[in-house]
Amino acid sequence: MKNKVLDRLAKIPYGKGGQNLVSAGMISDIVVMDNKVVFSITVPEDGGQEINELQATAEREVSRIEGIDTVLVVLTAEKKASKPEQKEPPKLSTKPDRPVGPDMRPTPGAIPGVKAVLAVASGKGGVGKSTTSVNLALGLRALGLKVGLLDCDIYGPSIPRLMGITERPEIVNHRIIPVEQYGIKVMSMGFLMDEEAPLIWRGPMVTSGLMQMVREVEWGALDVLVLDMPPGTGDAQLTLAQQVPLAGSVIVSTPQDLALIDARKGLKMFKNVDVPILGIIENMSTFFCPHCGERSDIFGHGGAQAEAGKLGVLFLGAIPLHMDIRHFSDQGKPVVVAEPDGVHAKTYKQIAMKVAALMGEAD
Repeated sequence: MKNKVLDRLAKIPYGKGGQNLVSAGMISDIVVMDNKVVFSITVPEDGGQEINELQATAEREVSRIEGIDTVLVVLTAEKKASKPEQKEPPKLSTKPDRPVGPDMRPTPGAIPGVKAVLAVASGKGGVGKSTTSVNLALGLRALGLKVGLLDCDIYGPSIPRLMGITERPEIVNHRIIPVEQYGIKVMSMGFLMDEEAPLIWRGPMVTSGLMQMVREVEWGALDVLVLDMPPGTGDAQLTLAQQVPLAGSVIVSTPQDLALIDARKGLKMFKNVDVPILGIIENMSTFFCPHCGERSDIFGHGGAQAEAGKLGVLFLGAIPLHMDIRHFSDQGKPVVVAEPDGVHAKTYKQIAMKVAALMGEAD
């Protein structure tokens, strides 16, 4: 099937000298799953409007293959100047010029058994990041991947409620055994404390607790470990970004300008510590009244997509503000599980396919 995809794409001309998308070396990461195809097109950073036309042409051409129902094209920008600029250490991870004492930071290193770690983040709270993390993790699981989910929000853990988990994890040989729910392994500070009890910890305790959940949990063999990051760009976020080998990050934002300002900060934090930005998700993108069907853009619409274009990162998709998503989340049964063939589950799964392709985990 991959050869058929390449044959179709070779019919699309690009550039000078009679080249096409394939001969120009622009096609990569072709993933075929049942009746779905995902592939990447590497495009110039300043491609302009013709890139959108190229994407549409590629989708149309591949969709003509018999047996293919869904085609997703991931556009990745070619930034030739980025590598030379990273010869110097990033500012946020630079050591002092003169020794001021022993380096007490935890040693970075891979998590045993975990192939890739994905951070789902936002610059501020209240944008639906945890709901997105849960459904994205379940979307990756629906692709056949082995998935783990770590709730990194120490002060406001919400994953136990969203996943409908009430039991506590076991401890075997000084290792924490994550709770399994809906086919994924889950760990959260919320498992270890009362839901209504506030956690009053200072910064060092928070970072220590986070690294314990990363390093002392028996994750086993996982294709992807999804980190539901705490909101903001503080000490906890920086520790995770520097000490955990992240394969990439996804930024979640609502369309409104205020949320986009903070989302931009989160994105720049990851760039400063050399974590790949896989793209931006626009949550609460629009609202359809369940009674009259009228559309209302409560938080605006398209703001995150426009911001992605300005920042030169991929726009992964838009998720609406819908009663079903909220209703099933409150019940502890995320919409990807509750209505796996529904329109909202399909949106999350499409985003998951793009993310998996970008991380190279959808083979």
